[in-house]
Amino acid sequence: MEHALPRYLESKRSVDERAFAPRVRDRFLDALPPVPTIVEVGCGTGVTVPRLLSWGVDAGRYVGVDADDRVVAFARRVRPKSLRRAGYDVSQESPPAGDGTDRPTDTDPDFTAEDLAVGFETGDALDVLDAAEDVDAVIAQAFADLVSLSELLSAVESAVRPGGVAYLPITFDGGTIFQPDHPADDAVEAAYHAAIDGRPGRDVRAGRHLVDLCRRRDGDLLAVGSSDWIVRPRGGEYPADERYFLDRLLGFVEGTVPAGDRRVEAFDEWLSTRRDQLAHGELTYVAHQYDLLYRTPTG
Repeated sequence: MEHALPRYLESKRSVDERAFAPRVRDRFLDALPPVPTIVEVGCGTGVTVPRLLSWGVDAGRYVGVDADDRVVAFARRVRPKSLRRAGYDVSQESPPAGDGTDRPTDTDPDFTAEDLAVGFETGDALDVLDAAEDVDAVIAQAFADLVSLSELLSAVESAVRPGGVAYLPITFDGGTIFQPDHPADDAVEAAYHAAIDGRPGRDVRAGRHLVDLCRRRDGDLLAVGSSDWIVRPRGGEYPADERYFLDRLLGFVEGTVPAGDRRVEAFDEWLSTRRDQLAHGELTYVAHQYDLLYRTPTG
């Protein structure tokens, strides 16, 4: 893969698959009309498309939006090929041009898989939702902790038709756990979360706060379930590309905790220990998260 970000997003696919709360997913699928229009914000490399097809959503319109043109270009280039290899009927009237960052029009799909028209766009997710209307469903996976929760729900209610739904899986909720135990674990987690919370719009407890916010809105919180990431070795090996996934997570912690944070005097030793455990297939990681399904007001 050409960039670290697309590889990271691809490497967590197997982690996400284990994490989804089946009851919330099933309620989401039951709420969709037979031929839905779906907008996904923070779509990344477009992995939701094969996921929807595997769940039986094989007709309608899907638009994925991401602010990073690298992952959008990757989605346009790679997703049709991977779907063909998986046995789906995929058609493209014209291949993506150049690096994949330009589209013929804002409405033409990049390709059709079965009867699902699929398009990817580069843009600000909330701006796209504010401009959309009569959408049947919004998907925001691993996204709500990156933006203002109230602005996200307002944008969802603006875009989704009355009684439509927002599916918000893999919403982080303030648990970053590495095993085996290390004396600096609590200090590292506190410093890591504090640094994240210090960034505009970020919320390391977005899961629980989103539950409360949905309850206070005029719509209905239809379902909530736990969707913890759990990554562990089996016989010293990690499944799929999950060793890379954990390596990138340790890199995120290293890049986020401020140098010289007095709460973490042993940070360098903690990080070295964790990387050694990863190299020897001994490191386990857990992140606490929620899946939520919210129905927009009907009146």
